[in-house]
Amino acid sequence: MGTVGTIDSDYRGEVFVTLYTVGNRPPHVARSGDRIAQLIVGLRADVSLEIAESLGDTERGGGGHGSTGS
Repeated sequence: MGTVGTIDSDYRGEVFVTLYTVGNRPPHVARSGDRIAQLIVGLRADVSLEIAESLGDTERGGGGHGSTGS
């Protein structure tokens, strides 16, 4: 299970990782040197926005994040 966070470009503080146990699993002990997180560096897309009064229909329709459209 993973979560995603965003670090803003103007942030200058320390970066923390939160560990938590889900359900009835025993606690996890993190030891020095354990790999517990990944940092992925990406570029922010430079996009233009256009204000619209309404949006037309699409093939995907109202399917949200992760939707296959079926």
